[in-house]
Amino acid sequence: MAGLSPDGGTPAAAAAVAAAATETAAPDVAAVAAIVGQVYRPVTSLGPGRRLGVWFQGCTLACPGCMSRHTWEATGGRELTVERFAALWRAALADGLDGLTVSGGEPLEQPAALAALLAAADAERRRAGRPADLLVYTGWEPEELAADPVTAAALDGADAVITGRYRAGQPTRLAWRGSANQRLTTRTALGRERYAPYLDHRPERPELQVRVSEGEVRVIGVPRPGDLGRIERDLVRRGVTLRETSWRP
Repeated sequence: MAGLSPDGGTPAAAAAVAAAATETAAPDVAAVAAIVGQVYRPVTSLGPGRRLGVWFQGCTLACPGCMSRHTWEATGGRELTVERFAALWRAALADGLDGLTVSGGEPLEQPAALAALLAAADAERRRAGRPADLLVYTGWEPEELAADPVTAAALDGADAVITGRYRAGQPTRLAWRGSANQRLTTRTALGRERYAPYLDHRPERPELQVRVSEGEVRVIGVPRPGDLGRIERDLVRRGVTLRETSWRP
């Protein structure tokens, strides 16, 4: 059985036959853990450079047209403790990766876990002396963040944030954004340095990563309208039959 799965989340696209974390761990002694659908590296299509990607599991926003439907169910993922995440991030930094991208799902539905992971990421990059940036995707709108500062505080550790619901009727060519309403906001000096060239950048084609493993095809990135259909048709020509795709209801 094959599936097709863009692993970006809302707003970044993510689709899969089944959500299964690539990393699991024993319960953390501090009892702070994220429920995630996937951890993967290197990610080169959701932020600048080579990155560690973490996709949170669970999203009640349920944007129409979302290609991340497999990330909606809160019970569909696996536990990732802060301790295990720190080890993965430490290894990523040692291998020269440039940043961390957190998507989903909706990370702000697990605000304590998000804040803990970002704090651990910052501590590890300081220890390693690496200017690796921290990018978070959220479907929350800026006015919703302003109205709920307690939840929004979970984003305080991020260098840059991409906000806003995915709106299928507002396609865009803006880098790393799924619809024209979504905003890329820098929050730190490192964020401004790293993301300033991309605030209004419109690449000719978005970069997509395709990986095949254990009966699943995963596409990491933010496809434009028609991209997934073209990938699906190409797979059929290569003899790959897709039984399920999570971007379709």
